[in-house]
Amino acid sequence: MGKAKKFYVVWKGNNPGIYSSWTDCQLQIKGYPDAKYKSFKSLAEAESAFGDNFSDHYKTGSKSAKKVTSWDESVIIKQSISVDAACSGNPGLMEYRGVDTYSQIEHFKQGPFPQGTNNVGEFLAIIHGLAWLMQKGDTTTTIYTDSRTAMAWVRNKKVKTMLKKTAKNAVLFDLIDRGINWLKTNNYTNPIVKWETKSWGEIPADFGRK
Repeated sequence: MGKAKKFYVVWKGNNPGIYSSWTDCQLQIKGYPDAKYKSFKSLAEAESAFGDNFSDHYKTGSKSAKKVTSWDESVIIKQSISVDAACSGNPGLMEYRGVDTYSQIEHFKQGPFPQGTNNVGEFLAIIHGLAWLMQKGDTTTTIYTDSRTAMAWVRNKKVKTMLKKTAKNAVLFDLIDRGINWLKTNNYTNPIVKWETKSWGEIPADFGRK
């Protein structure tokens, strides 16, 4: 069965509008600071959303964000944040973010970066989360990630990526080096735990573009 077609609304980008392919959407958001966009399952939904504000469909950082699930807190830790990355292509346009696991309030977001990979994004997201928590003086909050690869890179303080460095993605390699240096020069006690997607569904930081 073929992949379901999606429609992409770009509220803030090079040319705001509705696009019928991810490639066309990328052209509008690539390199645009704080681009705002989201996919929809039908043209009707996209057209309706385009007439609304971005915040009506994506509660980034909203104080009014509501708990959207009733997870068993004995299984999924209440005091936690979740991180995730999204990448279109391999390599491709990549971004990552961190959210409160239960409220899904967004704490940080970076990208999109050109010529990245999902694993690199997942690694950087964990490092960003650790540094963000340390800056707050928080030594106990758990970080959830759905990437075993990124967890291993953090644990070993070494990134084993096949990604080739180019002029376009040099900033990512700089961030990787900074991340490794951060791990080597800082001691953290925040647990990094694998998010069990098969049992719990998509991680709350998921970008929803699968």
